[in-house]
Amino acid sequence: MTDPYLRLEGLSYVLPDGRTLFSDLDETFDQRPTGLVGRNGAGKSVLAQMLAGQLLPTRGRCVRAGSVRYLAQQVAPPADATVASLAGVQHTLDALARIEAGSSAPEDFDAVGGGWDVRQRLQQALERSGLGHLDAGMTADALSGGEAMRVALAGAMLSDADFLILDEPSNHLDRPARHALIEQLRQWPRGLLVLSHDRALLDTLPRIVELSSLGLRSYGGNFTFYAQCKADERQHAIDQLEQRKLDRKREQQSMRDQRERQERRQARGNREGKTSNQARILLGGQKARSEVSAGKLRQQQAASQASLDQRVREAAQQVEDAARITMHAVPGAQAEWAGRAAHRRVAELDAVALPFVSGATRRISLIVTGQQRVGVVGPNGCGKSTLLKTLAGQLAPLAGACRQPADTVYLDQQLANLDPGQSVLAQCQAANGTSTEANLRMLLAHLGLDAQKIVAPSGALSGGERLKAALACTLYADPPPQLLLLDEPSNHLDLPSAQALEAMLCSYQGALVVVSHDDAFMDGLALTHRLAATDKGWQLDAW
Repeated sequence: MTDPYLRLEGLSYVLPDGRTLFSDLDETFDQRPTGLVGRNGAGKSVLAQMLAGQLLPTRGRCVRAGSVRYLAQQVAPPADATVASLAGVQHTLDALARIEAGSSAPEDFDAVGGGWDVRQRLQQALERSGLGHLDAGMTADALSGGEAMRVALAGAMLSDADFLILDEPSNHLDRPARHALIEQLRQWPRGLLVLSHDRALLDTLPRIVELSSLGLRSYGGNFTFYAQCKADERQHAIDQLEQRKLDRKREQQSMRDQRERQERRQARGNREGKTSNQARILLGGQKARSEVSAGKLRQQQAASQASLDQRVREAAQQVEDAARITMHAVPGAQAEWAGRAAHRRVAELDAVALPFVSGATRRISLIVTGQQRVGVVGPNGCGKSTLLKTLAGQLAPLAGACRQPADTVYLDQQLANLDPGQSVLAQCQAANGTSTEANLRMLLAHLGLDAQKIVAPSGALSGGERLKAALACTLYADPPPQLLLLDEPSNHLDLPSAQALEAMLCSYQGALVVVSHDDAFMDGLALTHRLAATDKGWQLDAW
């Protein structure tokens, strides 16, 4: 068999609402580890599903020479899922168990294939991922987001696929797990395509391919090389656009001068004709010729103007649509109560025992005041998400008391507060009854959510777009929440969107408790305190 590859041939995809997501994509993915990058909503996840054979293109085709294992960016195991099913080996383990119990069914032997040692290999993979305390038969519903992702990644690394396609694999992972992921991917011997906004991860990949409004473009280097190339390309495109505009301006001035000269000649001819003794028929002929000449000039200049406009449009198309993402400051009404509530207690955990958490971080006492900004850090599985759910009132403590204001908003990793069946605009209007529809449309447009996307069901949006929509419904609410709880809010966001989110949250006047493994993001939030999960329990210090 020749070396495995994935090839796109004239690939296009039209969304159910009629919008073209991308068109005429041609590219080959070979055995080189490759990072696929692009702005939120560009269609990266859709393209990955097509490469994996899970989605059919509207036009064109995807040729797969080899088997593909695809790992989606949202790992949300069903209620009855086990660690083994999350890792993708439950079917093999079930067949193996039946054979061990005496089955001789051919389908069971087909299911096992060469995986007679899959039970041992899974346990070894879990141990390498720092999840040695798990076993194949455990239920997956109690796993944290990071633990669930690490189990799914362990299963992917066990596969014999010719290609791995991983969609945002470092989301929800703590720092040690991200480093471990990078090392795992470095050792992967076959084809690898990683969709990510994680610059550290992308810098370890020798090839970057970008999906943008201009199509697919391959870069022969890591993310740092790609970023420099993009900056140079964009500056060149901007310079060319400005030059085309300047050329058009000069030509337009030249055409105005030409028209004025002709008008002066025509006016002079009319004046001289009135005082001359030429016959009326001769004067009429001169006037007709003058009008024909003027008409030809207008036609020539109209054609020149159209050509100049087309040259400017073509140059503008080369300047990729990378409008600045803006998240506006949250409504000013919050400043009224923010000043009064700066030192007032808005939430309190009094000797609380957290459910589903073991070890030193099981118990916590915490007071959150009106404008306190707390960053929660710690390894996967230490109880960070459980802590937020308890503060939000979604989980009852096993012991102790929890008090929080009624207008607390919790944004979890699965964006459960966003109804996938309703449009973003409808949900923003429900959260803010005082703002006009036009203003909400403007706010959403500045987030990069265009007029068509905000009226479509929010479940049809990309991961990054859904996150921005959920944040808009939360932070543009009227009144805004007194206590805002955010669990990994920068996951799925491209870099411009993450930076805009930092600026937006800095303007938020209420109490903030945020969980994140992104150090650069946390440093940009003007946090006041760090709540760290340690082997001695929760420890609160100044940030």
